[in-house]
Amino acid sequence: MVKFCPKCNNLMLPKNGKLKCAVCGYEEESTESRSKEYEYKEHLESKKVKITVIEGKSLDTLPTTRIECPKCGHNEAYWWLQQTRCADEPETRFYKCKKCGHTWREYD
Repeated sequence: MVKFCPKCNNLMLPKNGKLKCAVCGYEEESTESRSKEYEYKEHLESKKVKITVIEGKSLDTLPTTRIECPKCGHNEAYWWLQQTRCADEPETRFYKCKKCGHTWREYD
């Protein structure tokens, strides 16, 4: 069951044994069973994002597009989308040159 803030109707998140609204800051006590129900983990080891670069035979199944490679100038590359930021942010488009294999990205 999800708990919403009685003041501003935004999601309440557990923090230090209490439920706290991330928008207005309203807090209320939380029972231990309720804390487990809403288990929320803040986990940031670093700002670096692990990116999976596609290589090998799986490239043959990727779509291609006409775009200039910044490394060799070739005008055709494979492309794919990957979520590299928060879910409410747009995906990042990756390109891999068909000639030299250079990989780069484009942000929306």
